[in-house]
Amino acid sequence: MSSAHSPLPGCLPKAVIFDWDNTLVETWPVIHDALNHTLRAFDKPEWSLDETRQRVRKSMRDSFPALFGDDWQRAGEVFYQRYEEIHAQNLVMAPGAAPLLKRLYGAGIYLSVVSNKKGHYLRKEADALDWRQYFGAMIGASDAERDKPAIDPILMALAPSGRKPGADVWFIGDADIDMECAHAGGCYPVLLRPDPPQNGEFVEYPPAAHFPTCDSLCKFCITL
Repeated sequence: MSSAHSPLPGCLPKAVIFDWDNTLVETWPVIHDALNHTLRAFDKPEWSLDETRQRVRKSMRDSFPALFGDDWQRAGEVFYQRYEEIHAQNLVMAPGAAPLLKRLYGAGIYLSVVSNKKGHYLRKEADALDWRQYFGAMIGASDAERDKPAIDPILMALAPSGRKPGADVWFIGDADIDMECAHAGGCYPVLLRPDPPQNGEFVEYPPAAHFPTCDSLCKFCITL
């Protein structure tokens, strides 16, 4: 556990917005498989797993046009057909995610999800894990007018709670786009991933705190 650019909070938040992929669930192998399946279908070079981890950030409607040009919607259909085939049986909870959700939900904190995965798959995966009970809203790609990192999905995610974005709302995610989205909404940005922030990595949108695992974040929340 470490603080990046501002002190760790002294109390629990009023609301928490989670990223989904590789924050609460571990899905890089599934995304990587479906992406390379799509690249092969369009005679494009495959990516390594490291390339996928580094380059997959934005939603499909914001990223596929640059990859596939005018064929991007057809490529999206190929991607999701493959994803549909493999994601349910390969769905893995991030270690400590379930206790973290139980802890925050049990404390009366409003929880939601903002992801650049299509909302249909996002909610289907939550149902498979029996996690829908924890979330007041689960906002995926194309559910809002603009996708993450825009503020639109934050506003949509918080709407059922009646809360506004602010420092008492934590935005927890594993990627730079999550920190950018948190800053866009004026939320408290929490980086959740094994590696701490590197020098020069989050220059424009720094995390306020870093936790290497859901377990470490849960243990910290218990102290508040």
